[in-house]
Amino acid sequence: MKMIGLACDHAGFELKEYLKQVFDNKGLLYKDFGTYSTESCDYPDFAHELAKAVEKGEVYPGIAICGTGNGIAMTLNKHQNIRAALCWNKEIARLARAHNDANILVMPGRFVGNEEAAKIVNSFFDEPFEGGRHQRRIDKIPVSIM
Repeated sequence: MKMIGLACDHAGFELKEYLKQVFDNKGLLYKDFGTYSTESCDYPDFAHELAKAVEKGEVYPGIAICGTGNGIAMTLNKHQNIRAALCWNKEIARLARAHNDANILVMPGRFVGNEEAAKIVNSFFDEPFEGGRHQRRIDKIPVSIM
């Protein structure tokens, strides 16, 4: 695993900080793209930076958190090579990796507690992409620009 990329808005800040402690305890490296407080902010400012770093191969995988997870996921998925998956339990996270080869895990910071988030992250990290028929589907995701 490369360096993990992290991004959040004010609603995801506390969960992101908790995950950083989990990663520190496991000796996992990460890069924090912000935000750095609970002060109100705009999630796209941090989501775009994380997405660009994942696309360049500087970090992998990414983890992003906002209040519902929807806004930051929508922003991340505007990037052609990003497959951000909104996950609120470990089975969805497992399938996001196995079937969709998700490269950014998105969680709803206002709806997932610390312990559940750690389980979701572990499931996402531990599950390999199955390939096969799923690769054919992933190959159809990017939009061609004419």
